[in-house]
Amino acid sequence: MSTYTMHRLLQLYRDWSGAEPDTTELLPLSGSARKYYRMAGAEGTVIGCIGTNPAENRAFLALDAQFCAHGLHAPAVYGVSPDGMAYLMEDLGDGQLFELLRPALADGSFTQEQLDWLHDTVALLPAVQFKVGAGMDWSVCFPDREFNARMVDFDLNYFKYDFLKLTGLEFNEIRLQDDFDRLRADALDFEGETFMYRDFQARNVMIRDGEPCFIDFQGGRRGPVQYDLASFLWNAGTHFSPALRRELEGVYLRALDAFRPVDEQDFYRRYRLLTLVRLLQETGAYGFRGLIERKQLFLDCIPTALGCLRELTAEPFARYPYLTETLQRLANDWDGRTILPGMEVAL
Repeated sequence: MSTYTMHRLLQLYRDWSGAEPDTTELLPLSGSARKYYRMAGAEGTVIGCIGTNPAENRAFLALDAQFCAHGLHAPAVYGVSPDGMAYLMEDLGDGQLFELLRPALADGSFTQEQLDWLHDTVALLPAVQFKVGAGMDWSVCFPDREFNARMVDFDLNYFKYDFLKLTGLEFNEIRLQDDFDRLRADALDFEGETFMYRDFQARNVMIRDGEPCFIDFQGGRRGPVQYDLASFLWNAGTHFSPALRRELEGVYLRALDAFRPVDEQDFYRRYRLLTLVRLLQETGAYGFRGLIERKQLFLDCIPTALGCLRELTAEPFARYPYLTETLQRLANDWDGRTILPGMEVAL
């Protein structure tokens, strides 16, 4: 961090507390270029954030205000630098849901308390989607106002160029694009002013005093409600069992019914195809962050992501036959070798 940037963050802390912080600790980095600092002093602890993109920062602050206005626990913001590149916010502690679940992820041996956290989180998702979406000015969203054709194309190409092509697996690009075109059109068949969190997963939920709190929603936009459920339940990092996924899908549908009538057959049709879109996006992210940037956290998720694709395509997608075939070959036949020098995935 530059001296000037640190000066802005320290000034925000002084404005909030009236004193210098006793300690400033850089928190572990993940896939983002943003940096978070835990700043502690006599007035308690806060989180200082330095963003790299002013539009992304504006999106977070606007969405955070919408969360808080509707009683959804997101971090309260205590101050923003004049240039919008730094802000100070509530410290929600260290109870990241992913870390709280981690001891049971390998074998699914969740305690009742862990299951309660999962149930509570999923039951709150419709409230997030409908309440944040109510009256939202979508123009502030980053990088675009809604889940549209361009955004879907970005995700599908993310998978193709940052994962599939790097594996060296042979495929017919024209036939794959034909299926991508159909999948894009189907994915955009949604209506309503609902908020799509975009990266709704256990790493972006904090448990504080037993209650779920929400972070890292700066990429949210208007979009279909099924996408977030797919993002949470099919995430390769948590890899919930099919039985637990079905249980949590039921929790979600009961909560959704309070906001709009539920046609389960139609819901599951859309949910399944948006799960496909989400898994392609996620696999592209593992390719970029893991294969290209060589970050071990993302490399470790690749075998599980392939397992998710194998499970999802066990029932072929009739409208996307070549995509289904390609994913089945990728999940079942790829041996982990890539076209990148020195890069091989342990499958």
